[in-house]
Amino acid sequence: MRFGILGPLDVRTDDGIPLDPGGPRPRALLTLLLLDAGRPVPTQRLTDGLYGTEPPAGAANALQEIEATATGYRVAVAPDTVDAHQFEAWSAAGRAALAAGDHGRAAARLREALALWRGPALPDLPDAQAEAARLEVLRLAAVQDRIEADLALGGGSELVPELRALLAARPLSERLYGQLMRALHAGGRPAEALTVYEEARRTLADQLGADPSPELSALHLELLRGTAPERPRLPVQLTRFVGREPELARIAAGLAESRLLTLTGPGGAGKTRLAIEAAQHRPAACFVELAPLTDGSRIPYAVLAALGVREGLRSPAADTTDRLLAALEERELLLVLDNCEHLVEEAARVCALLLAACPGVRVLATSRESLGITGEILVPVPPLPPEPALRLFLDRARAVRPGFDGHARVAGICTALDGLPLAIELAAARLRTLTPDELADRLDDRLDDRFRLLSRGDRSKAPRHRTLRAVVEWSWDLLDEEERELARRLTVFSGGATAAAVEAVCGLPYPEDVLASLVEKSFLEVSEGRYRMLETIRVFAAESLPDPEALGDAHAGYFLRLAEEAEPRLRGGGQLPWLERLAAEQANLDTALRHLVRRDTGRALRLMGPLSWFWRLRGVHGDRVATARELLAAVGDAPPPGLAEEYVLCAVNALSGAGDEPELIARVDAVLYAYRGPLRLPYILVLWAVAAGPRPATDAHALTLAGGSPWAGALLDVGLGFRAQFAGRPGEAEECFARALAGYRVTGDRWGMANCLDPLGMLAHTRGESERALELLDEGLAYMRELAAPEETADLLRTRATVLLHRGDTAAAVAHFDEALALARGAGLPDKVAAARRGLGDAARLSGNTAHARVHYESALQECAANWFSVGETVRSLIGLGRTAAAEGHPEEARDWFRQAAELAVEGPGGLELADAAEALASAAGSAERAAVLLGAATGLRGGRTEGDPDVVRVEREVRAKLTAEAYDQAFEQGRRQRSAAVSER
Repeated sequence: MRFGILGPLDVRTDDGIPLDPGGPRPRALLTLLLLDAGRPVPTQRLTDGLYGTEPPAGAANALQEIEATATGYRVAVAPDTVDAHQFEAWSAAGRAALAAGDHGRAAARLREALALWRGPALPDLPDAQAEAARLEVLRLAAVQDRIEADLALGGGSELVPELRALLAARPLSERLYGQLMRALHAGGRPAEALTVYEEARRTLADQLGADPSPELSALHLELLRGTAPERPRLPVQLTRFVGREPELARIAAGLAESRLLTLTGPGGAGKTRLAIEAAQHRPAACFVELAPLTDGSRIPYAVLAALGVREGLRSPAADTTDRLLAALEERELLLVLDNCEHLVEEAARVCALLLAACPGVRVLATSRESLGITGEILVPVPPLPPEPALRLFLDRARAVRPGFDGHARVAGICTALDGLPLAIELAAARLRTLTPDELADRLDDRLDDRFRLLSRGDRSKAPRHRTLRAVVEWSWDLLDEEERELARRLTVFSGGATAAAVEAVCGLPYPEDVLASLVEKSFLEVSEGRYRMLETIRVFAAESLPDPEALGDAHAGYFLRLAEEAEPRLRGGGQLPWLERLAAEQANLDTALRHLVRRDTGRALRLMGPLSWFWRLRGVHGDRVATARELLAAVGDAPPPGLAEEYVLCAVNALSGAGDEPELIARVDAVLYAYRGPLRLPYILVLWAVAAGPRPATDAHALTLAGGSPWAGALLDVGLGFRAQFAGRPGEAEECFARALAGYRVTGDRWGMANCLDPLGMLAHTRGESERALELLDEGLAYMRELAAPEETADLLRTRATVLLHRGDTAAAVAHFDEALALARGAGLPDKVAAARRGLGDAARLSGNTAHARVHYESALQECAANWFSVGETVRSLIGLGRTAAAEGHPEEARDWFRQAAELAVEGPGGLELADAAEALASAAGSAERAAVLLGAATGLRGGRTEGDPDVVRVEREVRAKLTAEAYDQAFEQGRRQRSAAVSER
């Protein structure tokens, strides 16, 4: 429903169909209630409003049709369905846009608000004169605000008739006189504008005995001088402004709320350009450049000069601040004070005086630190995010290389330059002589040389803005010696640091005050307790670091202690906060490790050992292969004394997964066989098993290595469970996984619990218990999502997708496979990528889209790596291609794929892959008897029937239809007894 009370009462449905509210009494009652839409109105107020002081008998009963509340009556509608309330909201929004300098938006919103009026307010409620008068006052204010916006947008003579009509009804409104004068002047009628002032002076004198206000007099004086109301010029920009939409919105909102707003940020972040762009939208703005000043007492002179105020006949000894206050006390103006950081105290003093004495003045300042004045709003200007940084680079690059359409390495260039607009513009300009690849290589290979590379800028700019080095030096010169010393030491950190780390590494007790000062001067960024230095600044500050190696030793020592403290906590119920802590310090840990690889291989091994499990959980271990190989080469063929476990983990990290390192695998086997244990780092068992493959002969020694650790004991049960599953003993496997799950529940380790729940869920699904399977898998997924472990999350998603696919929920299965694919690809896990691709192929094939299925299966084969655990995915992808060929009517091609799968499955770690191949061969067998034998062989290899797989169910149904029950059972039992031998028969 929609209601109108700004004019005769109007009630309509949401479709615009008018409704009849009834006679005068119901119309008045509804109008009165709509004034407080949604809120209770006391009975006494209703009767007073309807009947005055003498209500007739039974007046209270007339209200019975309205919803009663505990305090009165109400009409249960939202305020925004009533035009009067909507008018107030829209006119307030228009006024705020006007104050923020967004004149186009202000004019549009105010016109929308005024369009709601259809006549006088509240005509159906004749006794509500006070409320009607209030609404009329708001209407007039909205009209004047709209005219103000129109004038700022260039309006002139077309506004004159409306303004004269308004003045005829309100001859004492100085604001209307001023607007009429400005409209006439803008329309090229200056003489008429001057006569309006005389008209205003006479009217005010005759009726009030008063003179025009100083503001109206100042406007008259400006018109007498033959000038429009002065709007000092802003610097004209020669290039297109790119990005910064969020910051522009914050500036507009901040200036509507406060009269002082300061843009803060590092040098080169684009504060000046942003301030100029924001000021473009204000009706009057004045730009004052403070960077050339070396004496803060000259700030008032600089402002006066920017305003165009001349000395005239005044004495040079006249107080400049007084002159400035006099020049601005009656003006509406946005004063842009650029580069206040080197004169911050004097700039703050001038701003405080201006804001206190000149109510129409607002200040937009740019500075590396805040001015520190009460009421100041800070808008940080951070480096550009990737997308606008890329747009800026392309825009500037096309200026020197027309037709430049981008390049794959541009994003990396912008990242290397910290997203600093100045650095990006300087880099883009180098495309005049360099290719994008050459530019990117120089930035990547010689980070310390970026200042030389970006040393040619716009000659029209101030010297400090011509080169990247000049920008950073400008900031550096503003620091005192204590701040410079800490800034130099902070360069040892990568990716930021906590205050505790700064204190420990930099040797500065209670560094918070100096850190806060560096933040205030935009030399550091701080977020959630971490201090970060832009890479560009870090490179500059590191140039003057006196003893980088000693500082690197201190840094590495601190992060070695952190890693060793975290290691046991990553395997228990409290692992989440420690994982997050290590993740936050990942860049520092990598830096510390690289330093120790060069300086102290023993401590490097000590650091790599505890980090290995963190890398595995977070899916980032692949990035450390090169570092591990460098360290292993430096250590040699044998572990240092007391570091056998760390040596083994270094070797695990050095393995690429390509399966071509038998010498290294043999060397590590020898180290482990000779090690007596128990293990301090028990995850060696799982990492080595994954890297080298199952070793049944080593079970007894693994038990010795595990010792009495509950975590390691549960891990051994997981291994035994997989071995039993591979051997076709599902009952025994389920017992092992359940026992391991109970052990991990005691430790609280989410990784362990999830790695038990995954196979338990799949075993339940194989028995046909899909609901139970989903329950188990959902619990495991919850644990893995908490850990943010991409590899195991991808595994669980893929298992859950398989269950859903077999249940017929293809869309949900595809979504899971897609998510698993993204996680695996992001973690650099080709075998997991292959598994997700194969799952997508199954989904496409079962949906009848064989073309898409073939693409997915072929992509899966390309992803499979040459290691022991890739055999299963290769087999299943070959089977998928065979089933696709069969669906397309190519039985011979299908049999060929199935035979390849069966031959490869023999090389797998168990019989599960061969069971899958047997079932596939059954679908293309030459006879029903042979198909039944193969189905029996699959059941024998797997240790049980597969209840949920639609491919197997379909084949079994077709074979049973061709044989008698006795013949089927006989052939099936033959295959179940023969197992692999039945598959190899031709």
